[in-house]
Amino acid sequence: MASVTELIKELREKTGAGFLDCKKSLEQNNNDIEKSIEELRKKGLAKASKKSDRAANEGAVGIYSNTDITVLLKVNSETDFAAKSETFLDFLDKLGNFVLKNKILIDKNQFLNQKYEEGTIQDYFNSMIAKIGENLILNDLIVKNNKNTNYSFYIHNGYRSNIGKIISLVEYSSNNNAEEIQTLSKNLCMHIAAMKPDSLDVNDLDIKLIENEEKIQRELILNSGKPSNIVDKILAGKMKKFYSEVTLLNQAYILDQDKTVKKVIEEHSKFEFKVNSFELISL
Repeated sequence: MASVTELIKELREKTGAGFLDCKKSLEQNNNDIEKSIEELRKKGLAKASKKSDRAANEGAVGIYSNTDITVLLKVNSETDFAAKSETFLDFLDKLGNFVLKNKILIDKNQFLNQKYEEGTIQDYFNSMIAKIGENLILNDLIVKNNKNTNYSFYIHNGYRSNIGKIISLVEYSSNNNAEEIQTLSKNLCMHIAAMKPDSLDVNDLDIKLIENEEKIQRELILNSGKPSNIVDKILAGKMKKFYSEVTLLNQAYILDQDKTVKKVIEEHSKFEFKVNSFELISL
């Protein structure tokens, strides 16, 4: 006779339902697999695994923070309607607060395997897939250590004070976290949300990205019929423009297009203000 653990495993494989739902169903049906499948189907808890094959391009992003860590996460759903529901938003909050409570610096794959109630976080996802009726995917999980640093963040298209469609975060250092610096860091977060830079500065860009862009621009210049002796000069100008579009420090500041972000930061040199890193997650 199969053990309870084996029956739960079999029921999960056949229905895609969560660990806890399978365990309860088996208890209520005297460990009868077929009756348990029927009950789970009636409750809409079966075949979450089928829903997990469907495209999930909507959803929301959330931010959670305490004195130790800051957590950014993105969960995708199939529809915007589901993403705005209290059930989905509560689900997102429970995930974020779980990371805060346990103070775990892990990636999203490790997170899904974390123990949660009588199953795992992945089981919790499966039960919510069945409850909401849509595929749900943990797309991003970023956990940052708050020690010896400052953070500002901005939420665009907010559903709650900590949840929206876009969240940008700036990690910075300063000799005085004055109101002026807090305002600057907040404005930089807004800039990042609007301009979506790929990296902080040129040196932070993927070298393959730079090489590919140089190759494309060189071919475009040569194909335009420009003399070969001025190709390198034109290319340098093209790459400068490219860097001004994809790197934060070289972008035109959204609140003053005549200045770069680097220039605006230099104007606050008395505070020794420095952007150490930034994050941007969005739908």
